[in-house]
Amino acid sequence: MINNKLMAKTRNIGISAHIDSGKTTLTERILFYCDMIHKIEDVRGGGDGAKMDHMELEKEKGITITSAATTVFWKGISGKGTTFADGIEKDTKINIIDTPGHVDFTVEVERSLRVLDGAILVLCSVSGVQSQSITVDRQMKRYNVPRLAFLNKMDRMGANAFNGRDALIEKLNHNAVLMQHPIGAEDGFCGVVDLITKKAYYFDGDNGENIREEECPADLADQVEELRGTMIDAVAEYDDEVMEKYLEGNEPTEEELHKCIKIGVQSLALTPVYMGSAFKNKGVQVLLEAVTRYLPSPLTCAKPTAKTSSDETVEISPDPAEELLAMAFKITDEQFGQLTYTRIYRGTLNKGETVFNSRTGKKVRIGRMVRMNSNDRENIDSAHAGDIIAIVGIDCASGDTFVGDSDSVGLSLEGIHVPIPVIELSISCKDKNEQAKMSKGLAKFLKEDPTFHVFTDEESGETRIAGMGELHLEIYVERLKREFGAEVTVGAPQVNYRETIRVEAPFDYTHKKQTGGSGQFGQVVGVLKPLAADRKEKEDQVFRFNNEIKGGSIPNEFIGACEKGFQDVMDKGPLAAFPVIDCEIFLQDGKYHDVDSSDMAFRIASRQAMRKAINAAQPVLMEPIMKVEVTTPDEYQGGVIGDLSSRRGMIQGSETDPGGEVIINAEVPLSEMFGYSNDLRSMSAGKATYTMEFSRYHDCPSNIQSDVMKERAEKLANDD
Repeated sequence: MINNKLMAKTRNIGISAHIDSGKTTLTERILFYCDMIHKIEDVRGGGDGAKMDHMELEKEKGITITSAATTVFWKGISGKGTTFADGIEKDTKINIIDTPGHVDFTVEVERSLRVLDGAILVLCSVSGVQSQSITVDRQMKRYNVPRLAFLNKMDRMGANAFNGRDALIEKLNHNAVLMQHPIGAEDGFCGVVDLITKKAYYFDGDNGENIREEECPADLADQVEELRGTMIDAVAEYDDEVMEKYLEGNEPTEEELHKCIKIGVQSLALTPVYMGSAFKNKGVQVLLEAVTRYLPSPLTCAKPTAKTSSDETVEISPDPAEELLAMAFKITDEQFGQLTYTRIYRGTLNKGETVFNSRTGKKVRIGRMVRMNSNDRENIDSAHAGDIIAIVGIDCASGDTFVGDSDSVGLSLEGIHVPIPVIELSISCKDKNEQAKMSKGLAKFLKEDPTFHVFTDEESGETRIAGMGELHLEIYVERLKREFGAEVTVGAPQVNYRETIRVEAPFDYTHKKQTGGSGQFGQVVGVLKPLAADRKEKEDQVFRFNNEIKGGSIPNEFIGACEKGFQDVMDKGPLAAFPVIDCEIFLQDGKYHDVDSSDMAFRIASRQAMRKAINAAQPVLMEPIMKVEVTTPDEYQGGVIGDLSSRRGMIQGSETDPGGEVIINAEVPLSEMFGYSNDLRSMSAGKATYTMEFSRYHDCPSNIQSDVMKERAEKLANDD
């Protein structure tokens, strides 16, 4: 029997942020202070690279491409673990997933947050909340993940903890409360004052490993008292007894304040804000103390839910003694078999036992189990509820649920939100040998990454890959060359346009065909409408079918065939054969024949009805609009704005960060952004940077729609 007290000392956390905010550097320091590594490596330049960036491409580019998991044991600032009443002393076990910041690899953040109980939202204390900060915050909210905020890079010019807190409040709508006061500013930043204890912490030694505790500096005493009062006002409200005591003029104790903060964090109502400089080895250990104090354990986190085969929702209790329930959330295909990252929600998983894949119903024998430390692995024989481990050599898909009993097959944990790809390009090889290498690589990438798509263009027969952005596909093309030796030729990137409708259109179509013997008959009547945002059941829903048949005018056994027929037409729209989105069908009436009606007859009738209805509903072509954020020195601001405007960009606004650089926000069609990185580098002498992520689909201007339709028609004609 697993001791629940030991489970209470487990934390499953993710570290997420905008690109280049210092996530991997922070994780590297955590590994060092928890004695998992004995030498700190930097993300960029020299040495072997950061421990968590184990891919060669990650080391070369200085960015995180794939999320990496590790497990550390934190003894606390005192250097001692918690001693329980039964005499067991235990360090806090922290399972950490370091996620990418670049939006092209956003699915890595999605699937990590899906299985985590808490998170650290890292912000640059100069730039504050940036575009990708907003994205990862939205992902945390989607999965109800409690979080702490860490204002990193406090040693940089323009760093300001108060501006960082205000940005969390204004841009992310967080109830953000500073838990520390900085000692010194910018290059003079040397420590923090804890607002609960009023103790000052300094980080001495070559790597900040020696924590020196002092009294609050006299020159900061007044500011600390004022800020502490603000903090107590904000956190006391999470416990009625503490609030009543505080209103009566009695100051809460340290333990009472810790209790209030913990309640606020775990109810998602409070975001405590910490600060430091991971690169300069300051503030990390105090952040770890907050992780152990306030973020939930598998026992106290929000109870996950699962769906039964009859679509009922059941709550999952994290009891290691109950039947197994686990989720495969990330897959890596390796030389010696598949590596499946797995979160165990209930029960215990032992090496050598047999479990069931709930999706396929197949038996799965658990061979080798490992605990990951980035790319290194430690063999284990058993894991229980609350653990994040990896299983070697089993066959499954990302998002699959494992259960311990065949009777539970059909029970499935909630899946992972997968954003749609917005860009595609063609790839080819010169001969069959290269083609075989390419196919092997694409099959591996397809299995690992749900946002990466591979398909064969029906008209041209060419292989096409689709993904989240230019960098996303560029990385996979480079991996094909390096890991599989496939010399591929890459075509020009192309935009994934979409088609939709603007008005309602009724339909009434009868499919009748008489041949020898029984014929085919089916009639469908109803209306096609644009799918409004408030009618969507989930954010990425593009088609909705409503059965309004009364009186059995179409028997129930044919309704499924009707739905499939309507949906068949969504793959190719009437304008340029792009997928159709945001349509809603209301099937209201119809007729059938006792002998001649069949699934096929109603499916054909629905297809033809849908085609006619779409043509009558004012179809339009839509293009992906990207949210673009450019950071540039002030002298290049005019040129950057002018260039974005020339690309049909809509400037949303600009602001100057504390470091003196201008941040320009714009929405620009994806088709105008190809090659932008080189153009931006040229116009700013290499000093400007940008990030880009998908925002929405929007109607193409009429001239662009005409050009796209003409180009598409020529392509289809040439392919024929």
